Amino acid sequence: MTIISTGTSTPESAAAWRAALAEAALRGEDVVWFSLDGTEPDEAEAREAGVVASVAHAQERGRDAVGDLLEHAERVGASRIVVGVKHRSPVGKLLLGSAAQQIILEARVPVVCVKP
Repeated sequence: MTIISTGTSTPESAAAWRAALAEAALRGEDVVWFSLDGTEPDEAEAREAGVVASVAHAQERGRDAVGDLLEHAERVGASRIVVGVKHRSPVGKLLLGSAAQQIILEARVPVVCVKP
C-alpha cells in the first residue's frame, strides 16, 4: 500500500513529509508526495528512512487540488494521508477555507495530522 503526504513549501508540510516517511518505514509501505504547488521534498530523507518515494502533482487544470489529491489517493489505494496543520483562529477558519480541513472531511482513508 501507499501513504500519501501532501503540501507546499511550509514548515507544516515538511513535518507532514517526515511523519509520512516514519509511518511508511514502520508499515513497510511506499510514500507519495502529492505536490500542491510544484514543490518536491528532499529525496535524501526518503533514502535515509529506507522508503521508496515518488512525487505526483496536482493537475494544472480541472478541479481543485484537494479533489485531485483525493482522487489520486483512491487511484493508488492509499492506506492513509498525512497532512501538516497549523493553529488558526476561529475567525480565520470562518473566513478562509482550509485544505487540511477539506481533506479530513472528505477522505475515505484515515488522515494523520501533524504540527511542525
